[in-house]
Amino acid sequence: MSPAPRKRARKKAQPAKPPPTDDAANASKLLRWTLVVLGLMLATTALLLFVVYPTTPGPGRGTAVEIEMRETTPDALAAQLAGLGLVDNARIFAWYVRLTGGTGSIVKGAHYVTDDASPRELMHRLERRGASHAKIVIPEGWTRFDISKRLDALHVCTARAFLDATEDPALLGSLRVPFDAAQPSAEGFLFPATYELDLDSDPREVVRTMVKQFDKRYAALEERHETGIKDLEDSLHWSKRQIVILASMVEKEAAVDDERPIVASVFLNRLRDPSFTPKRLQCDPTAAYGCLVGTSPGCASFHGKVTHEVNADPDNAYSTYSHDGLPPGPISNPGARSIEAVMSPALNHYFYFVAKGGGRHTFSETLSAHNAAVHPDAGM
Repeated sequence: MSPAPRKRARKKAQPAKPPPTDDAANASKLLRWTLVVLGLMLATTALLLFVVYPTTPGPGRGTAVEIEMRETTPDALAAQLAGLGLVDNARIFAWYVRLTGGTGSIVKGAHYVTDDASPRELMHRLERRGASHAKIVIPEGWTRFDISKRLDALHVCTARAFLDATEDPALLGSLRVPFDAAQPSAEGFLFPATYELDLDSDPREVVRTMVKQFDKRYAALEERHETGIKDLEDSLHWSKRQIVILASMVEKEAAVDDERPIVASVFLNRLRDPSFTPKRLQCDPTAAYGCLVGTSPGCASFHGKVTHEVNADPDNAYSTYSHDGLPPGPISNPGARSIEAVMSPALNHYFYFVAKGGGRHTFSETLSAHNAAVHPDAGM
């Protein structure tokens, strides 16, 4: 007997949904539009904050500003920069800093920035990310004082900070610069060349870069002139420091390359020849340098041109008219050709030279011949 068929369960009828009222439809439409507007506002804010604002120029016209950075917060940083005229709106800048990583990467210490820098560039400089660079040409024969002014003018670092770095015994010691402990200085070892340096660089890194370039170029010259260097060591007991001192003098005296070895030979002949006494090298630029680094009485009349008073001043330690031998240190930063001229000087018996125009000199073996060259019309 077949089982009785099961009765299908009837689905309960669902109550029909009431059609939406006008109020509900309007509320739904309002919610959708509100979300759209909020989305557009957020997108616009993000666009302004992350695209437009970071590249907006600062409020100034490019004036350099030195600031000291320590541990800080976005709000404190924004207030500091706004107070210095580097940002327009401290609140917006603080939010920009928060949303792009905060202040943890800022390098502590002195910074050199400009008031026209955009927020992004400003933060890159404070974090020393190397956002902007400057090409720096350092001519042969420039002093560290000359270099400091160019670095300052191009906003690489302040002149004072650079000069302080060139006198830092710890830094000079780490770079093995043969400096005088009584007057520490990197003068002579800042190689003249073209450098690409970050704006707002650490001045110690600038010094390190220039000294490393010097070391590289000097090592190449050492390989080529071992015999000449050995001769200087044996005859005058010279080391690298003395070679650089004389090279800095040659750089200041010689204007054309073919005369550099001859100028070097004149100074070396005076030092080596026992008959030449006293051992006065009589180089005007040495006394001029003494006025840059000292305050001897004779320098009161110094305004860029060396006078008899400047040369004759016994209190000017750099005057090679008043003191025998080399000055206490280099008087400029010589190029490779002047260094090489000292390592490989010309062979002659010249003891004197005088400028004759066109960057060239007349060289003489005797004082009488030299005097005749100094006053060529005296015998007429």
